[in-house]
Amino acid sequence: MPIYIIIISLILLSGLFSGLTLGLLGLDVAELKRKMSLGNKDAEKVYHIRKRGNLLLCTLLLGNVWVNSTLAIFLGSMASGAMAGIIATGLIVIFGEIIPQAAFSRYALQVGAKTAGLVRFFIIILFPVCWPIAWVLDKVLGREMPQVYSKKELIKIIEEHEDAQESGIDADEERIVTGALTYSEKIVEDVMTPRKGVYALDSATSITEEIIEEIKIKGFTRIPVYTGSVDQTLGVLYVKDLLNIPLGTAIQDVFKKERMLQVSREMKLDTLLAQFIQTQIHLAVVKDIRNRLEGVISLEDIIEVILNQDINDETDVSEVIS
Repeated sequence: MPIYIIIISLILLSGLFSGLTLGLLGLDVAELKRKMSLGNKDAEKVYHIRKRGNLLLCTLLLGNVWVNSTLAIFLGSMASGAMAGIIATGLIVIFGEIIPQAAFSRYALQVGAKTAGLVRFFIIILFPVCWPIAWVLDKVLGREMPQVYSKKELIKIIEEHEDAQESGIDADEERIVTGALTYSEKIVEDVMTPRKGVYALDSATSITEEIIEEIKIKGFTRIPVYTGSVDQTLGVLYVKDLLNIPLGTAIQDVFKKERMLQVSREMKLDTLLAQFIQTQIHLAVVKDIRNRLEGVISLEDIIEVILNQDINDETDVSEVIS
């Protein structure tokens, strides 16, 4: 075989080893596994050689050293020592390092999938030498840990995806995901309607046109009912239950004497949401240590935080009691 063909082959192999070292080891194992579970065939091919990172690293580096050493020997047979060193260095740096690493860093998954069979071949050939080294690295350094993102990092990633032209994430999806990731950091006090803003009715109150008009203006679909003092809540008046109820009827004859959750202002929203779901109760009163009402919070309030958008019940209320 002509020596120049051998040299060209060695340069190509050097570039392959160098590019794959940067490209494959730059791929996150957890991300490959995630893409593989979604049916990405390229990720499936690469995952099986990438999951043993230290073995892959040893194989690619040892292969690259062997190729570069062999290339220097062949060039030395064609030119003087100094000239051979200059030529070898130039060829390796340009065609064996810079160009392949620039290309493979951009198309690591695609190139890795196409060369997976060849890489597996070198892993088998160099296994007797590389496996002991990889085993020691696994014991000393440990296996690779998957990349784990904080909530702030996930939110930033979602924002970047939404801003990208080719992204399938729109502004509404970004808003909802951001709300879902941050609502658990809020407490009841951040969201509740404080005592002075709570609209509640005494159970002894009779339904009048003025009361109906007040309910329309407030726009609430669920209204706490108390006896004597707003601190003594009895249950909930559902506005829909006022349909066809004659004027003059007492609130105590209409409202439902159902339990409302009693929570503290320091409770986390995700904890309260879990209680709402578990109990199927959608309204909670916020009490202090002396059992005095501090405010009211509903399931709808938490959903508004998650959606980052107000939900207006006023239209529904008007339709029911108009």
